[in-house]
Amino acid sequence: MSAPFRVTPATLDVLEALMGPDDELYGLRIAQNAGRKTGSVYPILARLEEVGWVVSEWERDEPTARGPRRRFYRLSPEGFGGARALLVERRGAVRQRTDPARGFAPRPAPGWEGWG
Repeated sequence: MSAPFRVTPATLDVLEALMGPDDELYGLRIAQNAGRKTGSVYPILARLEEVGWVVSEWERDEPTARGPRRRFYRLSPEGFGGARALLVERRGAVRQRTDPARGFAPRPAPGWEGWG
């Protein structure tokens, strides 16, 4: 699998986090799930979005006492397939962080119009 961007161990960690069971993945949560600092995660997310592997959307709710609006990220259909193949190639398997109670199965993001 030849990725259209530089692949580092941090990139693989971010891709694994994006394939995880969480439906509301925003930058800080992705960083926590990947075990990486936000200073390395946000540039990776920007590169993944630039090549079309990730789609994002700003939170629609008004900011509350918890802080500013969050930006949610999901793998695009192309990104989902590419991430899966890349993780299998580089790590030998996709280590899914699953929630057995929810019967989680990773899925790609819907098309650009599918958010909501």
